[in-house]
Amino acid sequence: MQQAIIILGISLVVIGLIWPFIRKLPFGQFPGDLIFQSGNLFFYVPIVTCIFMSVVLTALFNFFR
Repeated sequence: MQQAIIILGISLVVIGLIWPFIRKLPFGQFPGDLIFQSGNLFFYVPIVTCIFMSVVLTALFNFFR
């Protein structure tokens, strides 16, 4: 259990350090992502982004397995 918490903490620190670079990537801006805006209401559904990330992560996990 302690090892999982340490790994989670290190992962959060690493993500926090590279966050400025991650924000510049075009994730969430793919054609097919749905954005609804009406006055003060903003609703975002990243369908294509989720599919793309699923394919990439599946390929990576199968490659390193």
